[in-house]
Amino acid sequence: MKEPLARYYSILDGKSKAYYLLAKKMQADFSPSQTDEELWKLHADQIADFHLHIGDEEFKSERMKGLDTPARSLLDLKLELAKRMLSRCEICEWRCHVNRNEGVKGRCGVLDPRIASEFLHYGEEPPLIPSYTIFFSGCNFKCVFCQNYDISTHPDEGIYLLPQRLAAKIAERFGGIARSKAISAMKVWSPMSAVNVNWVGGDPTPNLYYVLDVLQYAVVNIPQIWNSNMFLTEKSMELLDGIIDVYLTDFKYGNNSCARRLSGVQNYFEIVSRNHLLAAKQAEVIVRHLVLPNHIECCTKPVLKWIAENIPSALVNVMDQYRPMHRAFEHRDINRLLKPSEFEEAYAFARELNLHLV
Repeated sequence: MKEPLARYYSILDGKSKAYYLLAKKMQADFSPSQTDEELWKLHADQIADFHLHIGDEEFKSERMKGLDTPARSLLDLKLELAKRMLSRCEICEWRCHVNRNEGVKGRCGVLDPRIASEFLHYGEEPPLIPSYTIFFSGCNFKCVFCQNYDISTHPDEGIYLLPQRLAAKIAERFGGIARSKAISAMKVWSPMSAVNVNWVGGDPTPNLYYVLDVLQYAVVNIPQIWNSNMFLTEKSMELLDGIIDVYLTDFKYGNNSCARRLSGVQNYFEIVSRNHLLAAKQAEVIVRHLVLPNHIECCTKPVLKWIAENIPSALVNVMDQYRPMHRAFEHRDINRLLKPSEFEEAYAFARELNLHLV
């Protein structure tokens, strides 16, 4: 089976470039006066060309330094399209169609991106640590059991950092990866340097434009992780194509009924499964599934089976960290801790499916 994070490790070893750096080097001849339709057509052509030439010599690490940065790049084009999307917001599948550029809030409540915290995180999956994790305030879900509800339910709290400042902090956190050949072979990195940038929340989706803007100023070769509930529109997924190196996804539910009742979202399974397929075409994928009490048959098994049948190369983390928090006690099916027997059943099922398990 294919190594689930082969390209990610290649970036860490300095053999490949993070996608966003390649997007900054790819010329995109466009004018702000062009229509949305014209720019999206150009973007589709650019992305097709981008993936066609990923392995070309000009994109190799040794020659990247010699390439001039074009007057307008693929990343510039993505920024222009993202800004236009905010004027009638359709960043996520709520499609609120409010003008966030004019200060009108949609369902997520996010206007200026607010960062609740940013730090080196050692609690992620082993290949991802230490991870420079940027927690955005606000979310487009209303999960009754949210363990970060203090962040997700208060979109106006936290600090605003200028994109230039956050890009500088990324460089500070990167600091070069100090490692010997021995520990490199073991995939063990320096505890003082981040090995990736982890965009999370809440959820990063409402802040897509800001993330792209930060990367305009970033310069270091560090993988970009999109840590999300994956409730994005297809257009937003297109904008992340050629930017994100690893999708760290949260696949919660195996049906729409549970999603509607516990997270307040419609058409969950169709949207999130679609976006997982898109993510797997664009980049490498780590899928998280939090096992909920009493949801083995309706959610856990359908999700794991779908992964096995549709994105078998993904790395999968079957998680047992559920705790009844926030408003979970209002729901009898999830108002208790997960039983060891429930997790054992979930994990055994994942192993039967021959998934790449963390």
